[in-house]
Amino acid sequence: MKFDSNRWAKPVVMLAVLSIVASCSLPQVGPNKRQIFAGSVQKEGDAYVVSVNDRVTRATAVVPALGFSSNFTTVGQLTSDVIRPGDTLGLTIWENVDDGLLAGEGANSTILEEVQVDSAGFIFVPYAGRLRASGNTPEQLRATITSQLEDQTPDPQVQVRRLAGDGATVSLIGAIGAQGVYPIERPTRTLSTMLANAGGVTIEPESAQITVNRGTSKGKIWFQDLYNNPQLDIALRAGDRILVEVDTRSFTVLGATAAQARVPFQTQDLSALEAIAQVGGLQSTSSDPTGVFVLRNEPAEIAGQVLGRDDLIGAQRMIYVLNLTEPNGLFMARDFVIRDQDTLYVTEAPYAQWTKAISLLAAPLTPIANVATLSSGF
Repeated sequence: MKFDSNRWAKPVVMLAVLSIVASCSLPQVGPNKRQIFAGSVQKEGDAYVVSVNDRVTRATAVVPALGFSSNFTTVGQLTSDVIRPGDTLGLTIWENVDDGLLAGEGANSTILEEVQVDSAGFIFVPYAGRLRASGNTPEQLRATITSQLEDQTPDPQVQVRRLAGDGATVSLIGAIGAQGVYPIERPTRTLSTMLANAGGVTIEPESAQITVNRGTSKGKIWFQDLYNNPQLDIALRAGDRILVEVDTRSFTVLGATAAQARVPFQTQDLSALEAIAQVGGLQSTSSDPTGVFVLRNEPAEIAGQVLGRDDLIGAQRMIYVLNLTEPNGLFMARDFVIRDQDTLYVTEAPYAQWTKAISLLAAPLTPIANVATLSSGF
């Protein structure tokens, strides 16, 4: 008896087709283009679907501006000429007599090392009393001490010098070579020199951000901008808190791409083309280059520019469509800016869906073919 495989193959195929049609869908990584467009506001959905063009790229190219306010940029550098609370001073007093007020027997000078300026800005000098040092230059303080002593010892000579370890300090934390508290001294009066003194940043310069907290004010800049723009190299002040950290922005990639993940930004500016490349690019066997979507909650003012409306209130759900097969498609993807918390979604190509359908249809025939092969031997 010979088994007729052709007689059984056709009914099986028909059953498979009917089962697929009945299910109305094939396995997929997410919605296809048709399903995304079906959810647009234009079709009573809840998101605006917009094709990317030059006007859209200009309206959406908004990158958060980092920089320092005038509270930081208009402040002059601290100089070693002005004495501040916490400074340590050294005093030497010469007296023009053999038996002076301060000098010991056989000496005509007295050295007072490590005289600390207290929190109120005063120092104590024997026979001169408690004197205000803060806000004065060493020369001004010298004249004050001299005037206080000259009534008690003839022709006193005073020298005032600043010792190592100014009272003005800043703290550095985060991705820095050596975290700690550092004094503001002559070589380290600006932000860049203080960072260098602490060993520099220990993360990639392209993604490093510097935050300076001063009282109730806060400023943040990119590390690279600090060196590209000298005006950002601000003068430091006592109590500044400096934080070095990696850029915390990220975007999510889903769909028919080489990787599906939450991806951190690696540069200050990131285009859609660079974002695709960062995850390994599109897949030739599964990605649809006409269905690259960027999903974003867009502020009302930007969404209004994109849609040509002025009646929008609150953030709007926007879906931007990139077609990489168009003559300008790659240029549009290169110019379209990816922002923090964006979702980049690539739909599957129709070919991928067709391949899945063929695989599902061919699978039931495999045992039949095996049976036919065996039966041919009888």
